[in-house]
Amino acid sequence: MNTQTLARQTLFDTLHRSARRHPDKLALRQGERDLSYREFRDLCLSVAGGLADMGIQPGDRVAILSRNSIAFAAVRYAVAAIGAILVPVNFMLNARETAYILGHSGARLLFVGATEGDKALAAAAECPEIEQLVWLAGDSANDTPAGMIPFGELCSGGHYTDNPGIDANAPAQIIYTSGTESAPKGAVLSHSAILWQYSACLIDAEIAEEDTTLHALPLFHCAQLDCFLGPAIKAGGRNIITDDNTPAKLLRLLAEEQVSSFFAPPTVWISLLRSEHFDQSDLSNLRKGYYGASIMPVEIMKEIHARLPDIRLWNLYGQTEMAPMATILKPADQLRKAGSAGRPALYTETRVVNDAGRDVAVGGIGEVVHRSPQLLTEYFRDPERTAAAFEGGWFHSGDLGVMDSEGYLTIVDRKKDMIKTGGENVSSREVEEVIYQLPEVSEVAVIGLLHPHWVEAVTAVVVARDGCQVDPDTVIQHCAAQLGGFKVPKAVLTVDNLPRNPSGKILKRNLRDTFAATFMTTGSQAHTDKNAR
Repeated sequence: MNTQTLARQTLFDTLHRSARRHPDKLALRQGERDLSYREFRDLCLSVAGGLADMGIQPGDRVAILSRNSIAFAAVRYAVAAIGAILVPVNFMLNARETAYILGHSGARLLFVGATEGDKALAAAAECPEIEQLVWLAGDSANDTPAGMIPFGELCSGGHYTDNPGIDANAPAQIIYTSGTESAPKGAVLSHSAILWQYSACLIDAEIAEEDTTLHALPLFHCAQLDCFLGPAIKAGGRNIITDDNTPAKLLRLLAEEQVSSFFAPPTVWISLLRSEHFDQSDLSNLRKGYYGASIMPVEIMKEIHARLPDIRLWNLYGQTEMAPMATILKPADQLRKAGSAGRPALYTETRVVNDAGRDVAVGGIGEVVHRSPQLLTEYFRDPERTAAAFEGGWFHSGDLGVMDSEGYLTIVDRKKDMIKTGGENVSSREVEEVIYQLPEVSEVAVIGLLHPHWVEAVTAVVVARDGCQVDPDTVIQHCAAQLGGFKVPKAVLTVDNLPRNPSGKILKRNLRDTFAATFMTTGSQAHTDKNAR
């Protein structure tokens, strides 16, 4: 008897067991399409069978470039069932950026969503290892772009029945994070790491079988995928999926589906509160509210509680490499510890350390480091970054934080100037390198500035070369041609020089202080041609 097989716990096993417990319960709904847990498991096995028939083997990388859909969720579990590795791609990246991820990961197959066809074809053309593209919106060749096969055809070959003997420590996914360097890093996460994180979410974030959860944020993000969809499937909850996160659509779904659990970054919560439809929407069932990616402004938190008096809020802080939840601020502490990222989650140990790796004093600023079974295995094909991240036997987050006397963590800065805008990570250095391509630019510093909608707005502070002028529109257009839209500066500010410390390092903190009111005084309509001299 193979006791290892009997005790196996992988991502697909969580779905399979929920299907055994709740075969006829609604698992997923999108629009007019409903799938019970049994039907969803069977769809995943059909997809897995199609992948196996195409020769996809355990360890092969399978990429997906798509907005939210039931098909996206099915691909996620099908890839896990055969022991392959999922590579979700941010659909807001452009073709060049997408091609980098496909090429670096060595993906053999790419699933393509209904709105991503042209980008996928352009990116795949640069990646000879991509053997096939699958059109998720297609049931037949008649509704499938040339060069792709329809999803319906892939699923037509019967259920996957093999048992590849997947080890829980085997890689389940590679999620590319902007990090702080030009090139994204591929965080390799095992089945085991993700499942430890699921358990922490079930307990600390109270994800439960009774929940009806609306999944509106992109599933390519580990936050929606692994803090909410995966734990909800494991628990046997009811799940509503949408690819439209406009306030009107979200409020309609929250009311009509009697949603009890909803996650969004503060920018989305703010957009709901400002919608003309908010007060006309019946949100009486919404009892669990979650946010992350940035701190919820205190006044917005108070407004949420005032207008939704029965809701309880959680703040989930973490990063891709932690699968992703590292700390959590629970409902009872939302106002008492406003602005805090909370305390370490159930399976995480967190410290704040100095450059020598020693704990800083209570209230002192240091780098946030973690130990946890949730941690990534490595950065894919990048041993140097892997070694640096685990220096001293702890994972170095790159965030600067403060720990108070009760063990609550507050993030005060990003060690290497990561900008979080609308829930997306933007590397300031990546944007800077693109702007430096312009011959009229002498120096540039890209920073995040407080914004009433985006929370942080990507902002370029530029020094012109002698005898030249910098046209903000030119900078914006140049960035838009090479970067995903969320990375393009919301404003370009020109200055005579950039502040530096005695060693010559640009003082971005000074720039953030100087221009702190840029968007807060002009409001969310601040234009990209704003020019401060």
